[in-house]
Amino acid sequence: MKSDRSLSQLSLQRPELLAPAGNWECAKAAVENGADAIYFGLDRFNARMRAQNFTEADLPQLMTFLHRRGVKGYVTVNTLIFPKELAEAQQYLRTIIAAGVDAAIVQDIGICRLIRQLSPDFPIHASTQMTITSAVGVEFAKSLGCQLVVLARECSLKEINKIQQQIAQQEMSLPLEVFVHGALCVAYSGQCLTSEALGGRSANRGECAQACRMPYDLIADGEVVNLKERKYLLSPQDLAGLDVLPDLVKSGVTCLKIEGRLKAPEYVANVTRVYRQALDGVMEELERPNPLTPFPTREGGIKAPLSVSERGWGRGQSDQEHYNLEMAFSRGLYTGWFGGINNQELVHARFGKKRGVYLGEVSRIHNEEVTVKLEAPVKPGDGIVFDCGHPEAKEEGGRVYGVVSKGKETMLTFGRNDLNLRRVHIGDRIWKTSDPELDKQVRQSFAGENPQFQRPIDLEVYGEVGQALIAIARDRLGNIVQVESAISLVEAHTKPLDTDRLQEQFGRLGNTPFCLGTLTNHLSGAIMLPVSELNRIRREIVAQLEELRSQPKRWQLRSDVSFQDLLPSSFPLSPLSPSLIVLVRNLKQLKAALKAGIETLYCEFEDPRAYREAVQLVHKQRQQSPFPTIWVAPPRITKPGENWILQQVRASEADGYLIRNYDQLQFFAQDRCIGDFSLNVANPLTADYFQQHFGLERLTASYDLNINQLQDLLTSCPPQWFEVTIHQHIPMFHMEHCVFCAFLSTGTDYTNCGRPCEKQEVKLRDRVGSEHVLKADVGCRNTVFNGTAQTGAEYVQRLIELGLRQFRIEFVNETPEQVSKTIHCYSQLLQGEITGSQLWRELKLQNQLGVTRGPMGVSALR
Repeated sequence: MKSDRSLSQLSLQRPELLAPAGNWECAKAAVENGADAIYFGLDRFNARMRAQNFTEADLPQLMTFLHRRGVKGYVTVNTLIFPKELAEAQQYLRTIIAAGVDAAIVQDIGICRLIRQLSPDFPIHASTQMTITSAVGVEFAKSLGCQLVVLARECSLKEINKIQQQIAQQEMSLPLEVFVHGALCVAYSGQCLTSEALGGRSANRGECAQACRMPYDLIADGEVVNLKERKYLLSPQDLAGLDVLPDLVKSGVTCLKIEGRLKAPEYVANVTRVYRQALDGVMEELERPNPLTPFPTREGGIKAPLSVSERGWGRGQSDQEHYNLEMAFSRGLYTGWFGGINNQELVHARFGKKRGVYLGEVSRIHNEEVTVKLEAPVKPGDGIVFDCGHPEAKEEGGRVYGVVSKGKETMLTFGRNDLNLRRVHIGDRIWKTSDPELDKQVRQSFAGENPQFQRPIDLEVYGEVGQALIAIARDRLGNIVQVESAISLVEAHTKPLDTDRLQEQFGRLGNTPFCLGTLTNHLSGAIMLPVSELNRIRREIVAQLEELRSQPKRWQLRSDVSFQDLLPSSFPLSPLSPSLIVLVRNLKQLKAALKAGIETLYCEFEDPRAYREAVQLVHKQRQQSPFPTIWVAPPRITKPGENWILQQVRASEADGYLIRNYDQLQFFAQDRCIGDFSLNVANPLTADYFQQHFGLERLTASYDLNINQLQDLLTSCPPQWFEVTIHQHIPMFHMEHCVFCAFLSTGTDYTNCGRPCEKQEVKLRDRVGSEHVLKADVGCRNTVFNGTAQTGAEYVQRLIELGLRQFRIEFVNETPEQVSKTIHCYSQLLQGEITGSQLWRELKLQNQLGVTRGPMGVSALR
């Protein structure tokens, strides 16, 4: 019963509304439109390096501005940190903590440890880049010292509720935060290596190149599938959780986050305002005395008619709110994964860029006029674009000059020479991309110096004849001030100070950050005080509250500690000779690897039930020797209710397991384990944490490291802790979105898709003609593997000299002959019989797709 009660109490908590700020203007736009907190990056270590960002020198002024307005400020430190950067990161964190920032949003496990070393009480928020999808993930973050967890965007409401229930039962609750609006990555955050694989720009370093927004051809069994105008197969619609706000509040999440640190201040203002008003409306309804009354017909503060559930927007969001969100920025708006998996809805695939509000289709073009049956309002001055189904080409568009309605049809005219109507066709879709009137309105919301969004203060007033009047004011953040009149109260012969008069005088809070909330009058008898003195008291209350609010937070900051205290101790180098590990993805490849005499084998199969046969095959090969050993891989993601998959994996009775996530660390705790690349081990502090706490036999170094960074990792830790993947098709996108289901079936998920993934070989062809292999796992999650294998062969000798002994090569869809040949080449390389350059040339000839130098060789300037 205990957990039920705590959840019902949780559910009425008002979630914090968290808005993005890429610069000062965006910060102001967020504050003036009702954000409770903002998150922003500085000039290093943040996942939006393309944003304008703030500097360390801006911090004191920015935090004073935010705190004076009753708004919190969180700094993003949400990238992986490389070994040579730890000293700089430490100084950076000291600056952030000393500036009184309210929390840091962190991806790197080593950085969580470093923050805790520097400050026992500075709040850490586990970034969505940590890929936390379960109660075990929350527990892992808590053990690192995190105070809040940002869940993966892929969690449904059902899963969020399940996680809440499980963490409450285990009495290890942490506040949870979810994204409520904005762009959706198609890949799990923290698990996307696409920009890294294709261009040496890592998404885990804030340099995402947005390959998911590009067009792709779908190739099934060697044939291009005709999907007509659907080409943007990996570009999700934007998330809009407005429709499910009541459910999010009831789930007990602590914070609702708006995405968009690369967006304009108008976007920040517009979206923040819509969610502020809607959230206040939801809270008002949920706090009504009779919870059985039906849900309100209107949420939020905009008094507008109900939407006719356009595009499935439920529970009566107003047309105006929907319109504002679409005009702010929209690739199509959808509730994302909140409602569970619907592969037909998430990605419409028609375009990957901003559109706006849909106006209708062109029905006639005549005499420089375009006729359309309007589905949304348009007026002179609005900007529109004609969509002929080729968003990658230059599209016609311009400002509307005239609007004439005749019956159900509307004629639009444009300025002379504004557009070439010969390039507009009947049937083209028309989108409104700009509304200058709305933009002006939105800009006014954060223009000027005076506060426009005010937060309530509650007043209590005490006094009697001959005494001073005492006013006690509290804001909703817990700040409290007391101001006394300089003159004693006297008996009133006319117009005594009643509650109305007090409200009128104390309510004059224009041009301040405050508005009057409740006023409680405890005055005794008919008494009075001059208006001028009441005004002075009011001004003094404002000044004292602002002063109290703008005091920087005083976090503990230890001057006598350093990241060096957390580094692993020195170690002797291993006398063993280098060894080759081979990862295969089917039984034929496994047989080829066994035949080649490989002693350590990894299997990653789509169906974990096939592991048992693989294990038997390998164990049969053993005579008296302990080799070969076989290690099998569970899927990369584990969500609530998916432990049956891990049980299936363990039922194979393999020699050990490849660990991909936090759930697996716990589930396989009694088994032999090796940490895979998805744990994002990029520095010695992270490596040491996994080694000391989980007893992993080895760790796979992060695929984000180039050769110099890898060298730094191997010299700052015992090199025998690691293995390095030197040949592979990089797993670029790992995603909840199932391309097989979305485009090779009419089903919504695994229950009704007919499992095309089991029948067809599928590739995605990109704009430059490369064909990337698509695979599904047992949880129906898809991985896109780079069509071109990448090798680090040229660096192997250097790595051996540094003490590295375990080298991994991976196969995806290679034939047994290719497997044998590749293994032979790498065995020769490790034995020093050929050089890396010779191997590179040899493989290039043998592999039709070619082999590239992988990220390991990417310039060390990153």
